[in-house]
Amino acid sequence: MRAFSRAAAALLAALFSVCLAAGAATLKVGSDVSYAPLEFYGPGHRMQGFDIDLAQALGKRLGEPVAITNHTFDDLLRSVQDGRFDVGISAISDTRARERQVDFVDYLLAGSGMLVRAGNPLHIFDLGGLCGLRVDVQRGTSQETELLEQSKRCREVHLAPIKLITFATDDQAFQAFAAGKSDVHVTDFPVVAYLAESNDHLYTIAGRQFDLVPYGIAVPKNNPALRARVIAALHGVIADGTYDALLKKWGLEQGALRSAPTDAGTLFSK
Repeated sequence: MRAFSRAAAALLAALFSVCLAAGAATLKVGSDVSYAPLEFYGPGHRMQGFDIDLAQALGKRLGEPVAITNHTFDDLLRSVQDGRFDVGISAISDTRARERQVDFVDYLLAGSGMLVRAGNPLHIFDLGGLCGLRVDVQRGTSQETELLEQSKRCREVHLAPIKLITFATDDQAFQAFAAGKSDVHVTDFPVVAYLAESNDHLYTIAGRQFDLVPYGIAVPKNNPALRARVIAALHGVIADGTYDALLKKWGLEQGALRSAPTDAGTLFSK
């Protein structure tokens, strides 16, 4: 193995410090902080979750302080496009439609799931069982799109359409479900699993997860240099073990995606 001399190593370290100082602009991250265990508010109104930790780890790798702003999900990609945020990290499913707006650096695999009351009294096992039922969902999500399509399929076979109730945040949607205003809460599977586990077993998961897709870090299409830096930072976080430690911390090991591909959502599209 070749090794640097001490003088060369010292010079590189000095140059690296200068580069960090010169590029120490804050990394502006947009996130809809209402999606435990990915991003949510904990005690003291402190942001926490896998995505929050990952954003901080990426900022450390980039040598930039991180500023995370809570922002409405259905406006998040537009805000990344417009430059309000450098990146969006918010359990954003990388889909073909969204790839027309931004680029994605993918970091986790997750499907969608359905949360029902304990014992599954309505005997729901797949989307076909939702016809005629009250279903809550967050606006602007891939689940809303899937539920609208399923509602059309209900009509095509002469069944009642889904009574879709939409909310600005997933927290609001879940609270409506918990209050008995809907029969089923549909969201990302890691969120469904977290809610089923953390609410004294009042709820359970119905059926299996569906529509498996990668989550992606949203980056403006007109900034390939930033995309390359984010990819390099994510590779570094994976290589040094931070990524696996965060997966374990938040119970997301089953979604591990260690290759950091770009715009891989098309591989999972129908």
